[in-house]
Amino acid sequence: MEPMTAPLNDLLKRPFGTVPDMIAHAARVRPDHPALIMDDARVSFQELNAMADRVAASLQRDGIAPGDAVAICAETSIRYVAVFIGALRAGGLVTPLPPSASPRNLSAMLENSEAKWIFLDQASEKHWIREDPRAQTLQRISLDNADGGRAWAAWLDTVTEPVPVDTQPDWPFNLIYSSGTTGMPKGIVQPCSMRWSHTQRAHLNGYGPDAVLLVATPLYSNTTLVALLPALALGATVVMMGKFDTLRYLELAQQHRVTHTILVPVQYQRLMDDPAFDHFDLSSFQAKFSTSAPFGASLMAEVQRRWPGKLTEIYGMTEGGGRCELEAHRYPDKLHTVGRPASGHDIRLIDESGCEVAPGETGEVVGSSSAMMRGYHRLPEKTREVEWFDANGKRFIRTGDIGRFDEDGFLILSDRMKDMVISGGFNIYPSDIEAELAMHPDVRESAVIGVPSRRWGETPAAFVVLKPGAGVNAESLLEWVNGRLGKMQRLTTLELVDALPRSEIGKVLKRELRAIHAPRDDSST
Repeated sequence: MEPMTAPLNDLLKRPFGTVPDMIAHAARVRPDHPALIMDDARVSFQELNAMADRVAASLQRDGIAPGDAVAICAETSIRYVAVFIGALRAGGLVTPLPPSASPRNLSAMLENSEAKWIFLDQASEKHWIREDPRAQTLQRISLDNADGGRAWAAWLDTVTEPVPVDTQPDWPFNLIYSSGTTGMPKGIVQPCSMRWSHTQRAHLNGYGPDAVLLVATPLYSNTTLVALLPALALGATVVMMGKFDTLRYLELAQQHRVTHTILVPVQYQRLMDDPAFDHFDLSSFQAKFSTSAPFGASLMAEVQRRWPGKLTEIYGMTEGGGRCELEAHRYPDKLHTVGRPASGHDIRLIDESGCEVAPGETGEVVGSSSAMMRGYHRLPEKTREVEWFDANGKRFIRTGDIGRFDEDGFLILSDRMKDMVISGGFNIYPSDIEAELAMHPDVRESAVIGVPSRRWGETPAAFVVLKPGAGVNAESLLEWVNGRLGKMQRLTTLELVDALPRSEIGKVLKRELRAIHAPRDDSST
């Protein structure tokens, strides 16, 4: 069997390559090596490549042109991945839609995407597609024999060789919709060059022909795609699971001798809380990654202590721009930061007027790199709002995050600009109050938002999840934390809740707290 290492290294030195071409390469070099495993099913690289070819040929038969959008609204499956790769091979733009979104948001995403095809399953068909007028006008293909689409086997063309497409770096790769934590999701257009940059980076992080990646987040999420697609492109085996379950995750990790994984912090927390965690053999792990939400320092330290392999937190956005990496295994004294800018990533801080701040000062984080979105689909005004250009005309993406660099060049985040509370003209960072609450032995997690006040404009309010068996009540916890906070930081109210509302990838939905839990206006505050 021809070794993959040398030719793979040569391929990655090219200025540009594509994920479908890299998968075809893996199919030629190691055709029988497992590419995807899910439950009792597994497909080799040769089989995955052949499935993608048939998808591409079928789309070409249906008249796909470069840049045409192909939507997928379905749960995790092997066919889902084959459609993704096949659509790219045909020159299409893949639009993965979250099945868990509201019908209203899904309809808006589909309308914005201008998709001509939609791949569905029984869950999405019952939840939304059956009732959506726009979806009824598209070519609908069922991945699992859902009634609302053409059967998978009947749609696939018997021709297995698609017409070759000369994919260009600036062509759109996928259209990913933001999580909608602050309102209606926006479509983020990632170019093919951005995904190639991700593939080159993944090789530096240890992904390769001998790696086994365990995926436990949904396929529509960039958190998943940023690991899954490069892993397949580099010839690794990807083990996929549907709904996340801690015991099932541990069983899969041990059974398949998993080497790599990417999880969101809430998943790490649930694994650490599982009494069975320490009874599994996880010695095969080489690297673990976390992204998409803040990773608490104490949790990071616990994961590093109990779970073999390197642990890296990745700070960045689906829109791209700047990325920071914190190698927890190397810098245990920097767990309160999100790390240093990655190689080739230019991260700066700007003030409210758009000027760069002096060293050591706080400002909005902006970033530039080879991995940057083209823009928000059909929303040029929104695109301009998140762009910043330096004096030389270099393009940066604004994050909306507030932070500062410490003396060693590590980025410390203060908060999201939209979450900042302005009380009596003073800026109050919710993360400072949340960090103080985390010091209480009975507090598991908290979220702080601004609520209306006639006297101050806004005042902070906290929503707290306690640890099992905690004895503190809301009144005593409020008194405790206010005694430790500055005068302007003191909480108006503190409410105990069973859980904080989160998106599918673990982000706390503060807008839901504002809508559901916002206390009445207290004019005396």
